[in-house]
Amino acid sequence: MIRIVTIGMNHRTAPVELRECLARDPQNVPRALVALQENAAIREGLFLSTCNRVEVLCTTDASEKAHEGVVSILRGLGGVPDGEILEGLYVLEDTACVQHVFQVASSLDSMIVGEPQILGQLKEAYVQATQRRMSGVILNRLMHRAFHVAKRVRTETGISDAAVSISYAAVELAKKIFHELTGRKVLLIGAGEMAELAARHLLGNGVSDLSVANRTFGRAVEVAEEFRGKPVSFDEIGSELLDADIVIASTASPEYVITYEQVKGCLRKRRNRPLFFIDIAVPRDVEPRVNELGNVYVYDIDDLKGVIEINRAQREQEAVKAQRIVQEEVLRFERWLKTLGVVPTIVSLKEKVDAIRRAEIRRSLTSLGPLTEEQERVIEVLTVSIAEKIIHDPIVTLKRKADRPSRDQVLDVTRQLFHLDES
Repeated sequence: MIRIVTIGMNHRTAPVELRECLARDPQNVPRALVALQENAAIREGLFLSTCNRVEVLCTTDASEKAHEGVVSILRGLGGVPDGEILEGLYVLEDTACVQHVFQVASSLDSMIVGEPQILGQLKEAYVQATQRRMSGVILNRLMHRAFHVAKRVRTETGISDAAVSISYAAVELAKKIFHELTGRKVLLIGAGEMAELAARHLLGNGVSDLSVANRTFGRAVEVAEEFRGKPVSFDEIGSELLDADIVIASTASPEYVITYEQVKGCLRKRRNRPLFFIDIAVPRDVEPRVNELGNVYVYDIDDLKGVIEINRAQREQEAVKAQRIVQEEVLRFERWLKTLGVVPTIVSLKEKVDAIRRAEIRRSLTSLGPLTEEQERVIEVLTVSIAEKIIHDPIVTLKRKADRPSRDQVLDVTRQLFHLDES
């Protein structure tokens, strides 16, 4: 029996120190897909890696072996001991797994409910799985239904209207620290989507002195121009730390961008002015030891959990509507999944009837004499139509019984009546 399984960790089950071990190397995604492909117990597979979750979604007919294989893959990618990784993992199968996937796509399982980034990340994970030919009938259907569910949630509820992104949360934290952001100097390290969102929120809260650093300087120029900021190179980060009040880091670097020694070296010239780092990257951009320095404060992505709950009541109300949509779609997917059990019998029935039809046409054509192409086409259409009408009712009955307790009995009777198991 084919099972659908999710094995992974997220912001609720594992600390950022553990999650970043698996998210540090960008090559972990293709490595994971190759490892899933080589595992005989896994039939289809997908690997999702974001700042808040690392998950393997797969189908298998050997759950225990698949579970062992996935845990081994995750342990190998992160270099994490068995005990540590098992403590942070969750395992979901079948209905619970389908529900989880729909909730993830709809941003109901995110740290910030309603944030839109996760859907794009899930779509990208699916694209990479299809490119590796790791997505088949079940995962293809599951992913497309997940995207459909996300669209329904977005259009039929107001959950996105009340959403608060991680970047927004970072700016709210900065406001709590300084009370007033007007006149503060902000250094943005990284120029991706989260950095752009942070820049937009900063400008909306009175920040006018914004510097943007990015490893690709051209990208820093683009973002700085859009938000009336100043582009700086990565080599200038040290000098920028001398004047900055707030540093928001969100790069994809596998190594620390801000080090203990780097920050320590600039403190004397800062003359005891406080310096706040808001690190929303996973793996983290700021070395944790930086937080040990005097008048320096470091907040990472896990610290944002308790920072704000903007429109919390509204989000919770809209989330109830969204969960109802998810449950409805889970039931629909389950019905489809159960029809897979009758598909082989339906295919065998169609193939047998079509073989009989073709044999009878060949036999009849010899006694009819020469026919025109049009006459042969008419006979072909006629016999196909008769065959389809004859097996229509049995096929409809099989589909209706797909999710009933009597399914196996109906399948057995059908295969006996039509002698479908004859060699």
